[in-house]
This record gives sequence, structure tokens and C-alpha cells, in this order.
Amino acid sequence: MGKKLPPDQLELYKRIDEILFYKWDPIGISDGDWARDEYQSYLPRVFAYAMESDSPDSIAKYLGEVSTESMGLSAAPVHDLNIAKMIIEVKEDLEL
Repeated sequence: MGKKLPPDQLELYKRIDEILFYKWDPIGISDGDWARDEYQSYLPRVFAYAMESDSPDSIAKYLGEVSTESMGLSAAPVHDLNIAKMIIEVKEDLEL
């Protein structure tokens, strides 16, 4: 995150960070704080996708690419879509 975000966008950014760590968690590390920053490198792009559209599709696609191509895990499209929908719901709740 290179620029300072307005408070409402900063709140969304923080909530997406929480969702990625505690809910998406494709490698199962959310039970300890020792790896709290593990998914933060994906956060800026997920945030950008959330700000660009009210559709969860681009977020779900990106999460799927990260978990399969970068992490070498099996695809979990339903899980990725559910996480993406959760992110869009948070965005809507914040009225962004």
C-alpha cells in the first residue's frame, strides 16, 4: 500500500487482510500469529479488484490463481468465490 487511503477504504483494506488470513487461509496457518503476514502480499491486488467492481468474479479468479499457480495447491473455486463474496459484502456494508 503505497498511498494513504481515506478512512473508509483503509477499513476495507484492513478487513480484507483479516478475511484473507482467517477465512481464505489456503495453507492453514491462521491458528497462530507467527505467520500473520503470509497473505499480505496478495492484499493490494485483492483490494484493487474489490474497489474496481461490485462483482466477486475477479477476486475469486485471482485467489484461485494464487493458490494453484503460486502455492501449488488444488483448486478450490467454491471456497474462493465464497471468500470473494464476503469481501464484496464488506465493501457494500461500508458503502464504498
